[in-house]
Amino acid sequence: MTNIITTLQTYFAYPFVRYAFIVGILIALCSSLLGVTLVLKRFSFIGDGLSHVAFGAMCVATVLKLSDNMLLILPVTIFCAVLLLCQGQRAKIKGDAAIAMLSVGSLAVGYLIMNMFSGSANLAGDVCSTLFGSTSILTLTQQEVILCAVLSLLVVAIFVLFYNKIFAVTFDEDFARATGVNAGAYNLLIAVTIAVIIVLAMNLVGSLLISALVVFPALSAMRVFKSFRSVTICAAVLSVTCAALGILISVVAGTPVGSTVVVADMAAFAVFTFVGRLSGGVAK
Repeated sequence: MTNIITTLQTYFAYPFVRYAFIVGILIALCSSLLGVTLVLKRFSFIGDGLSHVAFGAMCVATVLKLSDNMLLILPVTIFCAVLLLCQGQRAKIKGDAAIAMLSVGSLAVGYLIMNMFSGSANLAGDVCSTLFGSTSILTLTQQEVILCAVLSLLVVAIFVLFYNKIFAVTFDEDFARATGVNAGAYNLLIAVTIAVIIVLAMNLVGSLLISALVVFPALSAMRVFKSFRSVTICAAVLSVTCAALGILISVVAGTPVGSTVVVADMAAFAVFTFVGRLSGGVAK
């Protein structure tokens, strides 16, 4: 135990490890807040779809040699999120089919573009790092950490300020419209917010594992709690705890950060499922 503490103290003396820890905590918090809403609206898979869109946009930005990839990735991801969440009811191709098409198409086009135009000597390594977030979280600059902190605080502020409206739109959108709530505007707000979270989370867990940050904490909390407020609070605490634990284990054991965080979320889900069955807090 003493050796583990000493190892952690040694690693946390380096700024890049502290940056990774701060960003990981912030991303986990934001993901869990919107994750409850997406799970209840049956849009759990949208995180995976948008992450692939972000991957495709990142490939294009890399080929174009943009100095700041965010200038392309964030607008493209937001646009696709708006299409999926706000136009879903009127679209001819709906729900899971639209997400699947966008997800697979973006992933394929992005990888094709990187193969055709990228000048990287280690293309396979670059793609693997982007998909699984193996080392990108440990290469963050101070400016990127500040940007992440600002965007994360903005996401939390939006969720807190519009909590009641998001709650109404989540559970019964038609009833919310009948009571005068501009459901379209709040769907747009949710779409933009989740797109920002997806782009931020790519640095932590990579494109293929983002859905875990969105879905697992919410589902784990639902095993034990029943009210929207308690599920949201539990999901936030659980997500932050798993992210912190995953990053610490990764530092000590030398495992990939993203995969370790996801495994911690999976373990928490198993524990909460067991507790929920014992306490009768959840149906089958």
